[in-house]
Amino acid sequence: MQNFNAIRISDSVQAALDHGQPVVALESTIITHGLPQPQNFEVAMEAEEIARENGATPATIGVYKGEPVVGLSEAEIQDMATDPEVLKASIRDLAYMKTAGRSAGTTIAATALLANRAGIDVFATGGLGGVHHGAAQTFDESADLVALSKISFILVSSGAKAILDIPATLERFETLSVPVIGYRTDTYPGFYVADSGFPVSHRVESPEEVARMLMVQRSLGIGTAINVGNPVPLEEQLDPDLLAKILDQAWADAEKDGIKGQQVTPYLLDYIRRGTGDESLRANVALYRNNIRLGAQIAQAVCTEEA
Repeated sequence: MQNFNAIRISDSVQAALDHGQPVVALESTIITHGLPQPQNFEVAMEAEEIARENGATPATIGVYKGEPVVGLSEAEIQDMATDPEVLKASIRDLAYMKTAGRSAGTTIAATALLANRAGIDVFATGGLGGVHHGAAQTFDESADLVALSKISFILVSSGAKAILDIPATLERFETLSVPVIGYRTDTYPGFYVADSGFPVSHRVESPEEVARMLMVQRSLGIGTAINVGNPVPLEEQLDPDLLAKILDQAWADAEKDGIKGQQVTPYLLDYIRRGTGDESLRANVALYRNNIRLGAQIAQAVCTEEA
């Protein structure tokens, strides 16, 4: 009987896992949907090199021609970066992608699931999904929230995406018992900016503290993720006042233009990109690089704790 649940793990990733060496998971929607060509492929390759330079084996995760892959090859990443038909897959979409033989960038939720199944404990990304504005009426919340409440791993991000309802997102994390930890900060990062204006419950100063938290959670049978907020470096952030002004205008224009449902996110992100003269793309890449560095360091600390 064919095994429809198989995940392909690259030789380099499997070898690192077998030898107890650090591995950091990387998502693929930044390649397929987050950045324009050819920057998407260039950043993907740079991300993997940053992981290696910081002592970890990179595992870029996605679905390639129906097959969930932990550790996409350079050729596969290139193909997905230039494929106009490539889709986006959350957990609910994985079975369809396999059945249909389609390629897809995996969201945080799907990447976390596949990384966890492969035995990877650390995942570095840019910004995560959360509660959308108006969710009280639309119930529009990201599946990332649910994934973090059910999968045991460490997520390093620069906060929820700027277009989301940040206080509502933080409330949902509290309800779902997902710890939100500030890395050398007392406030939750604001994605393009270092400070969202909202506090975090706890702060850590080192990768070792994060690694120990994961070990303690597992010893207590707590199966949630640890959500580490790593601010974009101050010298790389957008002007906070400019971002706030653009966001206010973006929401007003979205309502005027009748933008609803799944159209809202790409509309707002494109609005921010144009309003900042592509500075939002620069900040996005800068925070992503920074998160991979920290993710690799935490992966090393996890391996030390497990040794």
